[in-house]
Amino acid sequence: MMPIQDLLHRIQWDREFARADFQLGYYDRVDDRIILVPMARVHFPRGEHFSLEVIDEQGALHTVPLHRVKAVYRDGNQIWHRH
Repeated sequence: MMPIQDLLHRIQWDREFARADFQLGYYDRVDDRIILVPMARVHFPRGEHFSLEVIDEQGALHTVPLHRVKAVYRDGNQIWHRH
């Protein structure tokens, strides 16, 4: 399985691959469920190697450690997952 960092970098930098609708699923400990967010609401802070930032539906910013990313979807198809 490809490391999540490698897949996220490919989505960021490979224009041909990124011509799709991506969603990221991360585990929310408070709600105890997987939350899906469009990649348009995911940000990668400069110099940060262990987390990313997600803007929720209310506009609040959340820092998500990469180990809590559980799935990535491309055009509705799961292309990566972690148990």
